[in-house]
Amino acid sequence: MDTSPSVSTDKLMEDLRLVVEDAEDLLQVTSHQAGEKAAAVRARIQESLNAAKGHMADAEKNLIERTRYAAKATDTYVHENPWKAIGISAGVGACVGMVIGILIGRR
Repeated sequence: MDTSPSVSTDKLMEDLRLVVEDAEDLLQVTSHQAGEKAAAVRARIQESLNAAKGHMADAEKNLIERTRYAAKATDTYVHENPWKAIGISAGVGACVGMVIGILIGRR
């Protein structure tokens, strides 16, 4: 199972979008409910939803910027240190291969 930050962030963003959509649906379904109190509650919920949408958009924008920065930094490092990058990749590949071999050997 992949537990990288981008996967968990993507899942969180999708879950938040679904919650917002469900809350909007609930507001539409209850829109025929009369009364000052019901109208006030719907208004507060709508404000909260709008704020949540804004926060999600900001978080998504921030994540995209950080991802681009990390990709640019990685690209720069690899171009400036190609042999180190090859060595690191080979070392990581060997470690992963060893771990997979151990796991397969346990069966």
